[in-house]
Amino acid sequence: MTSPVALERPLAALPLDGPHPSRRRWWVLAVLCVSLAMIGLDNTILNVALPTLVRDLHASFSQLQWIIDSYTVVFAGLLLTAGSLGDRFGRKWVMLVGLGVFCAGSAFSAFAWSPEILVVTRALMGVGGALVMPATLSILTNVFVEPHEREKAIGIWAGVAGVGIAVGPIAGGLLLQHFWWGSVFLINVPVIVVGMIAAALLVPNSADPAAPRLDLVGAFLSTVGLAVLLWGIIEAPTTGWHSDRVLVGVSVGLVILGLFLAWELHTDHPMIHLRFFRNRRFSAAGGAIALVVLGLYGTLFVLTQYLQFVLCYSALGTGVAFIPLALLLLIAGPASTPLVRRLGTKAVVSTGLLMIAGGLAWLATASANATFVGGVLGPLAILGLGFGLTMAPTTESIMGSLPRAQAGAGSAMNSTLLQVGGALGVAIIGSVLSAGYRSSVDAVMAGHAVPAWVAQIIRSSVGGALEVAHRAGGTLGQALAGAADHGFVHGMHMAMGVACGFAVLGILVVVAFLPARAGTDPDAGSNEGRPTEQAEQAELAPDGDGSTTASLPTATGVRG
Repeated sequence: MTSPVALERPLAALPLDGPHPSRRRWWVLAVLCVSLAMIGLDNTILNVALPTLVRDLHASFSQLQWIIDSYTVVFAGLLLTAGSLGDRFGRKWVMLVGLGVFCAGSAFSAFAWSPEILVVTRALMGVGGALVMPATLSILTNVFVEPHEREKAIGIWAGVAGVGIAVGPIAGGLLLQHFWWGSVFLINVPVIVVGMIAAALLVPNSADPAAPRLDLVGAFLSTVGLAVLLWGIIEAPTTGWHSDRVLVGVSVGLVILGLFLAWELHTDHPMIHLRFFRNRRFSAAGGAIALVVLGLYGTLFVLTQYLQFVLCYSALGTGVAFIPLALLLLIAGPASTPLVRRLGTKAVVSTGLLMIAGGLAWLATASANATFVGGVLGPLAILGLGFGLTMAPTTESIMGSLPRAQAGAGSAMNSTLLQVGGALGVAIIGSVLSAGYRSSVDAVMAGHAVPAWVAQIIRSSVGGALEVAHRAGGTLGQALAGAADHGFVHGMHMAMGVACGFAVLGILVVVAFLPARAGTDPDAGSNEGRPTEQAEQAELAPDGDGSTTASLPTATGVRG
């Protein structure tokens, strides 16, 4: 049997570069984007169903956070290992396996009968997503080898990733208008099946023949450390930020993550190449994109509940409300590429982050009786432009600072930053929201003899409080509903203020550390004007012994 390495061929030998190379490449991009869109969509499609889960599954605030974060925690924890699997065994095949796992997890989630079961099935979906997302970006960077064409393709990829996240609430609202909440998962199945068939027929396979062996210890430490850290953050509003449970959880999580970094520095086959962070273009862009997604995921988590619980929008109405954000993100994502060429990466990304900070600050002034035009439309429009202007340039900075030989590692790192940022966004901003809400309703209940079990329902979520108010009826019910609405808005003001602070931190990181243009990083040296292979070698920081680890001439080989 012929060995896989013996089947390595230059990319130019593929039918991909046959009579109509451009057409074939863009068809490949279309397949990758459909797969990516479904993964991104599922990060947020469930948000509009959160009030329904409160009513049907009796989920609390913390359970809602875990239903969202079980997907992103597993996703983030396995991404780097998944990227290594793609580099080692073939990115196309890893993507196909991931799509199959994601499809199965979606089917199981649709019929979950309790919050705990849904947390588990969402985690299974996270396994599939982790296998798919880095494979799409690493395949893209191996198919589009010409720099300007690659920039355009990555711009489309980043735009689709962002739009998938933004369109999630819209699609969820449409489905919930006509079907039960499980439909937001079941819709994935036919789309994924079609995507698998198209990927099997159109997408070329690529791998890194010099890929190191898998770092199983690193995968374990990173996944467990992140999960424990997020558990501590999510539990904080329930038990108190100074409780032993929270302090131990956060401390143990940070210690495990510290052990993970120490292991990565000393193992000869790390899942994270920490030397990448010596390149300021890579590290600053990575920090910026994590902060951007932190704000995006956290904001969607808060806004979907605000629109439905406080402003009394339907699930469909909530989805429609996010159309301005999705449209402007879709426009701004591809438009950021020519802007970067004209103005530079630093100017475009910092402008986008400034818009994000402004939109979040505006949302921090929302009231319990705001109108869509007066209190929601403006912030969403600004956020859509801001997210669009930041995601594509930061992604291109990350991928453009690494050699194609390590496209899998680079794309996995980019995807990890996205998912870690998203998980932290839901955990931190959701916890601030929960803490603000609970402090407000606790102050209202302090002067009344409320039974302990009723108080627990009221404190668990605004949905629980509104259900109690509905059953109480009359003047008492109206007073309780008003207290719940104002308590949620109080927590929302705090949460949006924290999110705005993270956006401002992102601006400072970009202004201080992100090079204005590719090739101007003093730590990486200039690569402009060099042939592609030489530029890639120059951008790879050396190991401690002065050698480099990539085998560039064969790294873009394709296996049958």
